[in-house]
Formats: sequence, C-alpha cells, structure tokens
Amino acid sequence: MKQHTVTDSPYGPLTLVATDGALSGLYMTDHRHRPPLETFGPRADSAFGPVLAQLAAYFAGESKTFDLPLHLDGTPFQRRVWQQLQQIPYGETRSYGELAQALGNPKASRAVGLANGRNPVSIIVPCHRVIGAGGSLTGYGGGLDRKRRLLDFERGAALF
Repeated sequence: MKQHTVTDSPYGPLTLVATDGALSGLYMTDHRHRPPLETFGPRADSAFGPVLAQLAAYFAGESKTFDLPLHLDGTPFQRRVWQQLQQIPYGETRSYGELAQALGNPKASRAVGLANGRNPVSIIVPCHRVIGAGGSLTGYGGGLDRKRRLLDFERGAALF
C-alpha cells in the first residue's frame, strides 16, 4: 500500500511516498522524473514520523546520515548505483566515472548518470553528491540550483 505526505524544507516542499511502510519516494517541486500524484496513494501525514524527524535533524545540521527502511523500485543496475550513492560520505562528492569504477565497469559512467537521475529518494539517497569528471555540477532531478545549495550546505557554506 502506498501513502504520501508533503512537508516543507529549505529547498521547497518535499513530497514523501511510502510503500508498505518503507520510504519509496522523496520528490521536490518540479522534480524531473516525478511520477504523477495519483500514483502516490492517499495522504497520510502521521505515517512519516521517523522520516520527518530525520529530515529535520539533517536540515538543522544535527545529523549527517539517515537510517530508514527504503523501498527502491528500479532495475538491478539502478539499485546497485543507488547503493553506491549511499556510500558517498556527507560533504563529499564522487564523479560518475568514479561510481562506474566502484561498480566494476569503468566505461559505464553514462549509464551511472542515467541511473542517478532516476533515483526516487533524493537527499536520503544522495544523488546530489555526484558531479562531472572536472568537478562541474551536472544534472539533478531537483534542479542545479538545489544541487548547488545542498552541496554548499553539506560543506558548511550555508546553514539553514
């Protein structure tokens, strides 16, 4: 069963989606690959207490990690990429090529980028920590401005 809620954040409203009690979506306004609202199930604000608490601690600068059950629908390759994203430490970045190398396929940086863009749980599965080979900010489902702000926040350059 799917349920959803909407919460405020320093990056605008976030839509949270749970599938059978596990977080399956975190979408920003105008998120590039955001599914239609009617697929999110009924609104159930009370079902998201732990997620909301951990997001609040993250945005307050009190926590750098998340410990939540996740339900990530994707291909086996996408799920492997999303697992790698969760290994990138807070405040650090990796290039698409570095992720491809970590996955054992150094020529798969473009496929890593596509999988990264389909990450359904932004922020918590930190796809914003992936950058271009030369350090450039490239692609982000929530928009490059949000990506830049999230990276600055994690580097201590901008606290909310």
